[in-house]
Amino acid sequence: MSEATRTYLTPRGLCEGAVAVAAVAAGRARPLCGAARAFTLLERTRPHPDGRREAEIVPADGTAPNALSAARPAFAGLELGRARLLGVVNVTPDSFSDGGRFADTGAAVAHGLAMRDAGADILDIGGESTRPGAAPIDPDEERRRVLPVVRALAEAGALVSIDTRHAATMAAAIDAGARIVNDVTALADPAARRLVASRGVAAILMHMQGEPRTMQADPRYVWAPGDIFDVLAARIAAAREAGIAADRIAVDPGIGFGQNDLHVAQVLDHLALFHGLGCPVVVGASRKGFIGRWSRGEPPGARLAGSVAVALHAARHGVQFLRVHDVAETRQAFAIAERVASAG
Repeated sequence: MSEATRTYLTPRGLCEGAVAVAAVAAGRARPLCGAARAFTLLERTRPHPDGRREAEIVPADGTAPNALSAARPAFAGLELGRARLLGVVNVTPDSFSDGGRFADTGAAVAHGLAMRDAGADILDIGGESTRPGAAPIDPDEERRRVLPVVRALAEAGALVSIDTRHAATMAAAIDAGARIVNDVTALADPAARRLVASRGVAAILMHMQGEPRTMQADPRYVWAPGDIFDVLAARIAAAREAGIAADRIAVDPGIGFGQNDLHVAQVLDHLALFHGLGCPVVVGASRKGFIGRWSRGEPPGARLAGSVAVALHAARHGVQFLRVHDVAETRQAFAIAERVASAG
């Protein structure tokens, strides 16, 4: 939990493209993660356990932490000068977003290849639903679902991530060609940390309060962005202690994983805060329930516009990776936004 005396720094006054370059050159802004984005202000937030929160906006002068401005090295071989897309491939019969459409191996492989051709930089393969209320499955069943898909996509030349919290599944998927482990428990299992360290793959450490069956029952924070920041900082430290190199770690604040709508809104508003962890940031909000609740109650398949809106918001705040279901549509939106920003 956040400490009353802890101060959290969120970059504000964001600019991009030629404006960002000029502002940094003039000493009026600091670069954001070394990319063609910059911030002119910082929001200093001090949360208190009684619910009070002090916040002030100050200039982004030389006191801003270097972690916010330092360029990020390549992650799993991908340069991070622009936002990258993880295409979601759910090899499950009970996914909240696609209802088991790709539970068949052939369908999942075809879907993954189509996503790659549409512009996905990474294909994120999962065999266990972690939607709110989901029950765990036997890791043997998880491996039965995902391994043929991982192997086929890796052999086709795709950069594959395995979305699992089970060390045995991680190991088998790495053997089948996966180069990234995406763990909703942030490698809480020491065996998983040792495995990732010894195999030299990259890892995405995601925050989740509780576990899928109960995480949405009554999530509580002092201040969600700060509390999540602290948990992720501790998970990074544990990963580093296990021998995982800093340039092989990314973090995900876990939108909706033990967060009510207020928590989600706070985290999305303070996404740039997480750059202070010094790692690439991943955001997965595609088709999630809050989009329907904040709009007109649309079901998962009708949440494309809201999903793209969140992806554009995250990219503008310097997020390096977006985990999405609708790759072509999100890539198109990014192409337009990037062209406008580079117009000068």
